Amino acid sequence: MIKAEHVGYIYQKGTPFEHRALYDINLEIADGTLAAVIGHTGSGKSTLIQHFNALVKPTEGRVIIDGADITNPKSDLRLIRRKVGLVFQYPEHQLFEETVYKDIAFGPAAMGLSKTEIDERVRLGARLAGLREEHLRRSPFELSGGQKRRAAIAGVLAMEPKVLILDEPTAGLDPKGRDAMLSVIKKLHEENKDMIIIFVSHSMEEVAGIAERVIVMNEGRVEIDGTAEEVFADAERLRRIGLNAPQMALLADKLRAAGYDLPKNIYTVEQAAAAVKKLIGGNACA
Repeated sequence: MIKAEHVGYIYQKGTPFEHRALYDINLEIADGTLAAVIGHTGSGKSTLIQHFNALVKPTEGRVIIDGADITNPKSDLRLIRRKVGLVFQYPEHQLFEETVYKDIAFGPAAMGLSKTEIDERVRLGARLAGLREEHLRRSPFELSGGQKRRAAIAGVLAMEPKVLILDEPTAGLDPKGRDAMLSVIKKLHEENKDMIIIFVSHSMEEVAGIAERVIVMNEGRVEIDGTAEEVFADAERLRRIGLNAPQMALLADKLRAAGYDLPKNIYTVEQAAAAVKKLIGGNACA
């Protein structure tokens, strides 16, 4: 479990460039959660997730990861960072080994594991990230953008983290690569029931498609925290803080305004299709 208790954070505190990024954040994220963090640029999303693997420490309050308080001087931050895998926005920039296999093996090797254990972890991480055997023998620089990102994610998964955090995992990918990456995240969640998966995204469609919980950041505070259905039900509130609801939610709003009787919980293509089909069927029967 992740707990944030009255967390505040100030960049460059005590200098003329002091800037407060987070205000009194209180969150609990249970094991097995698939959560999205959304918000406009500068809302505090990236600063928040960096607290979850102790990359930064709170200026006020505390963050507890799997029972360990990252603000406690006695806490082993290396152990915490092994439990919490953080994949940056362009993780492929971190690839550096001769082969994908060696890149994925780097972390487990640094842990002092045996060759057998390293091999098992490399192959497990690759499978979970959607890489094939042939990819492991290739140079990471020969891979496509999406494959490079999968290789970087596989390197984190090979550390067997309890928490996986992905900062803008689909950034820079084409539609096919984006859909493939979202499928990887969804499959990871389905196959690892105890793992916390948190991803940051600007795309409401991506969030609506796979997130179970949505945390909306606004000016360094948690503006809304709930299920995808609860968050996207209030499109007007999202607009006030500079965000759009998913396109399907906006379409459903326009259809309701035109007099069509549609339910409130529409924010994916599948939900919209089902609601329209039911509506047409009902009119036909009438």
